[in-house]
Amino acid sequence: MDPEFGVGTAPRKREPWRTTLLLAYQSLGVVYGDLSISPLYVYKSTFAEDITHSEGNEEIYGALSFVFWTLTLIPLLKYVTIVLRADDNGEGGTFALYSLICRHANVSLLPNRQVADEELSTYRLERPPEAAGRSGIKAWLEKHKNLHTALLVMVMIGTCMVIGDGVLTPAISVFSAVSGLELSLSKDQHEYAVIPITCAILVFLFALQHYGTHRVGFLFAPIILAWLLCMSTIGLYNIIRWNPQVYTALNPSYMIRFLRKTKKSGWMSLGGILLCMTGSEAMFADLGHFSYSAIQLAFNSLVYPSLILGYMGQAAYLSQHHNLDASYQIGFYIAVPESVRWPVLLLAILASVVGSQAIISGTFSIISQSQSLSCFPRVKVVHTSDKVHGQIYIPEVNWILMVLCIAVTVGFRNTKHMGNASGLAVITVMLVTTCLMSLVIMLCWDRSPWLALAFFLFFGSIESLYFSASLIKFLEGAWLPILLALILLAVMFVWHHTTIKKYEYDMHNKVTLEWLLALGDKLGMVRVPGIGLVYTDLTSGVPANFSRFVTNLPAFHRVLVFVCVKSVTVPHVLPAERYLVGRVGPPGHRSYRCIVRYGYRDVHQNVDSFETELVESLATFIKLDALFRCSDAGGGEQRDSNYYERENALTVIGSNPLRRHMGLGYDDSHSHDGASSDSDRVDGIELAAAAAAPAVVKKQVRFAVAPPRSPGVDESVLEELHELCEAREAGTAFILGHSHVKTKPGSSLLKRLAVGVGYNFLRRNCRGPDVALRVPPASLLEVGMVYVL
Repeated sequence: MDPEFGVGTAPRKREPWRTTLLLAYQSLGVVYGDLSISPLYVYKSTFAEDITHSEGNEEIYGALSFVFWTLTLIPLLKYVTIVLRADDNGEGGTFALYSLICRHANVSLLPNRQVADEELSTYRLERPPEAAGRSGIKAWLEKHKNLHTALLVMVMIGTCMVIGDGVLTPAISVFSAVSGLELSLSKDQHEYAVIPITCAILVFLFALQHYGTHRVGFLFAPIILAWLLCMSTIGLYNIIRWNPQVYTALNPSYMIRFLRKTKKSGWMSLGGILLCMTGSEAMFADLGHFSYSAIQLAFNSLVYPSLILGYMGQAAYLSQHHNLDASYQIGFYIAVPESVRWPVLLLAILASVVGSQAIISGTFSIISQSQSLSCFPRVKVVHTSDKVHGQIYIPEVNWILMVLCIAVTVGFRNTKHMGNASGLAVITVMLVTTCLMSLVIMLCWDRSPWLALAFFLFFGSIESLYFSASLIKFLEGAWLPILLALILLAVMFVWHHTTIKKYEYDMHNKVTLEWLLALGDKLGMVRVPGIGLVYTDLTSGVPANFSRFVTNLPAFHRVLVFVCVKSVTVPHVLPAERYLVGRVGPPGHRSYRCIVRYGYRDVHQNVDSFETELVESLATFIKLDALFRCSDAGGGEQRDSNYYERENALTVIGSNPLRRHMGLGYDDSHSHDGASSDSDRVDGIELAAAAAAPAVVKKQVRFAVAPPRSPGVDESVLEELHELCEAREAGTAFILGHSHVKTKPGSSLLKRLAVGVGYNFLRRNCRGPDVALRVPPASLLEVGMVYVL
């Protein structure tokens, strides 16, 4: 595939084994940090209060059997074997599954969707629409709008629980690692040492987030690798020394014996056993950073065997030690030989920090994706690395997470309550993934509904068992993720619902250009020098905020561009396919429409890059428009009419092969180090941004323009390009709407609270659209707009 102009996705190539090995090694620090430290607190949470460790060993053998089969069925079978294959152009996670479903069925609630979005290279379908049969399930989903909302709410619930896990996992991980001090300190000492040390480590961890992980990320993989080798070695030592026959506990019959003896207490203790799956979702969520084969190789060859050996080693030790001091409880460190306990403690703390870093980064990522799909209030997203994709930092979220983590640590003060809270968040995300994956099997993979039902019932029943065991501990810590989820869900739903209603209001109140032109004659409209970029969510028509602006101040810029920056249900949009450009009105009006498309994982451009590419795209469009108008005049009207009728005559600038043949390119004069090639020595128009100060170097964009005597190019094209050049030199103004939302008279109390109070509170206290769009304050012009919903 041509990396710039190709319109199809290239088939996946098999990676060289050296690349796969390197990616598998690197994935240890990013993907498996959370999962690998779960042995620190699984047995400790399981035996906290619900069950006791008896002489007969039924409890410890049953717990080991549950851990083994849970790790085998959920992380290994469900995620590594099945779910990882449901990638969205290499990306994974909850939004990747939702994106796949929305592309294969018309269930998306995103506004301003266009047919042209389906022509993106990354808009990949598993099977062509004509090859896939019309599913009754698909027709049922598309018919009922309430199901569209229910599907989005389910995705929001999964997102809320991931954010909740970002609060709980750092707290329980670091607290469990530091708790190893209790074996070396007296009861009074460790009570006053563990909490402060845990809080200090958490503050240090969150304080370093704004530097990004790329500076210390190279240490993550060696730390987790050393931790896995250390844990498996200690486990193998305990098996050989204390109970070589402990492998018999892997027999599933021990699970039945466990439940038969412990009854309700054993069922409630499953809330601690499910913590062995903590971090499994990260394998899927971080798929975009690595490959399927690398994640599979790392889990099957190292992570899975190390975890099993670690859990078996603890069980072997505990099976021979029953009279343990209650203050020690049944934890990881009791099975560590005393001679290596301090080095293991230090390594465990480092591994817990790495595991916490992974879930914090994942929280930033999923909030950024939610914001892209209009499901979360605008926050400032800082990209901490220009080289590593996806490394972001959100200041507001970071400090809120830190405060909540410290509050959880100080408030709960024990592994039991933290484990109950974390377990419910983890299992809820897995249930959401199971539900979405069942739809993917039917709608995207075009498999039998019975196969999807079998997947849902098999894995859903296992996860429902653990979910019920966690939910029953509502008063013992499980209330926290539910409370956080309800608050976040209310915020996300109110923001999304009001955003959709605002878009519908804009659609209802938009005006036509003919109305605006007729109004201009009456008001004596004046065109001022420069480029005016009017930001709107609409993909057609003139937004109401602009009509209000010109009726009160009858003047606007010589070159007017209606810009719509929108997200589409794909992870990435190729730069060559990002811009859709068209005219608004006749050529002499110098008004254009530009739709800028981003994927939900794309990095938005800075304003300088965006302004440069926008102007260059307009110049390209002007040449293409003239070419097609000339071909229309020569008898090719029927051939090209369909081209212009699509999407209101919008053209994809960059992916059109004509651009190369016409010599329509651009170069940044600073990127060639003064070198001049033959292709540079052409007649051209140079666009230079006016310098804000003498010391500022002008940014220049150069695009080729054929001389007037060239066939197919007339004086009007050159005149339009020269006007674009002069407008760029005069400066660019960014015109944004400053909205305030009111409810209609007679609205219900719930609507007045949600929209009139809740949304306006969020709007006033979150980042404005100028920050999200990276608009320079000196060039910003805000137009007040009241929405009555």
